Amino acid sequence: MEQAPSGMVRQLLPAPQEPLGRADAEPEAAAGEEAERELAEGPADRTMTENNFWLKKIEISVSEAEKRTGRNAMNMQETYTAYLIETRSVEHSDGQSALTDSLWRRYSEFELLRNYLLVFYPHVVVPPLPEKRAEFVWHKLSADNMDPDFVERRRIGLENFLLRLASHPILCRDKIFYLFLTQEGNWKETVNETGFQLKADSRLKALNATFRVKNPDKRFTELKHYSDELQSVISHLLRVRARVADRLYGVYKVHGNYGRVFSEWSAIEKEMGDGLQSAGHHMDVYAASIDDILEDEEHYADQLKEYLFYAEALRAVCRKHELMQYDLEMAAQDLASKKQQCEELATGTVRTFSLKGMTTKLFGQETPEQREARIKVLEEQISEGEQQLKSKNLEGREFVKNAWADIERFKEQKNHDLKEALISYAVMQISMCKKGIQVWTNAKECFSKM
Repeated sequence: MEQAPSGMVRQLLPAPQEPLGRADAEPEAAAGEEAERELAEGPADRTMTENNFWLKKIEISVSEAEKRTGRNAMNMQETYTAYLIETRSVEHSDGQSALTDSLWRRYSEFELLRNYLLVFYPHVVVPPLPEKRAEFVWHKLSADNMDPDFVERRRIGLENFLLRLASHPILCRDKIFYLFLTQEGNWKETVNETGFQLKADSRLKALNATFRVKNPDKRFTELKHYSDELQSVISHLLRVRARVADRLYGVYKVHGNYGRVFSEWSAIEKEMGDGLQSAGHHMDVYAASIDDILEDEEHYADQLKEYLFYAEALRAVCRKHELMQYDLEMAAQDLASKKQQCEELATGTVRTFSLKGMTTKLFGQETPEQREARIKVLEEQISEGEQQLKSKNLEGREFVKNAWADIERFKEQKNHDLKEALISYAVMQISMCKKGIQVWTNAKECFSKM
């Protein structure tokens, strides 16, 4: 595979090579071709065609979370949270709209959906799920996964996950995703019938490929390094934010002492009492405002966390490419070995030490008929190996083309989302400071009237 110029992947840009094509057109075309191919195979298809594709015509929301108690696979009682997914068709041309459909899903079912998508769409940067347990929180916030505030934030994250899937040009057409939104009963059985678990690559195999690939594609190597750095930077940023939030919480709450002291002071003053009492009230309001401020901050922190988890989705694409490259190299190596064996049999010379060559020297040469039979078998295996190698090469080129098209789409999404999140965070901090200035301005006026 062609190598990319150095430093290019850090910008998440695809190589300027012919196979990539237009980033906005290729995923749609690939999805359409796959849909037609799979629909022709029968009822087990996974992709919907444009004719019955309706995910662009509905509104999706996770509107409610509910704590429930039930029994797990081990017949042990457990407490879990279920989320209400509502889908509603957009308004029709005649002004009427369809009724809202709704069903309940557990977090584990969202995980099952994503695991399925990772297997069947290895070239796609599959959107991540929100965290299962709270991380990178300031210590005044509960880290309990049953805490109402955390459950509410996770509800918002799960809704965002579904909206990400529905807006993706390839994933939005998947039939299992469609059934996830519409089929409450037996949905898990339908997913398991796809056999995606058997097609999933083992971690050991992926690790083996990472260390044994001889000619890794530089683009994917750089992409993996970028994802590691992205995860490191965002993790550090979230930790800094948590420390700042904790200190800010302390500073604001200490201002409540001003209110208490001013109130006590006003009780012993006649002329100054009203001014002190009013100033104390402003300090109390200031101290209490930090709770709402930090609640808003958590919203922006969750936006950063999404891209913290997106880093792992990028690495998943890189691992799949490494596995494909490793299989390609092993197929090429096996083919070269068979060609060498065939040549040695045909010429009667042995170039390298082998157990077969040593056996021949010890026990004598094969008969011409035996040698001809072995050559014929090897020639058939070589023919099959060449076809297999050609197929793997085509598969690899197609994977690279589709993967980089989707990475380009992801890059644009990332830049837009993080830019908006950071700007909104800065605006919120400016607003918070202005409110603090206003509180002290009010207190100053109270003092001036004493």
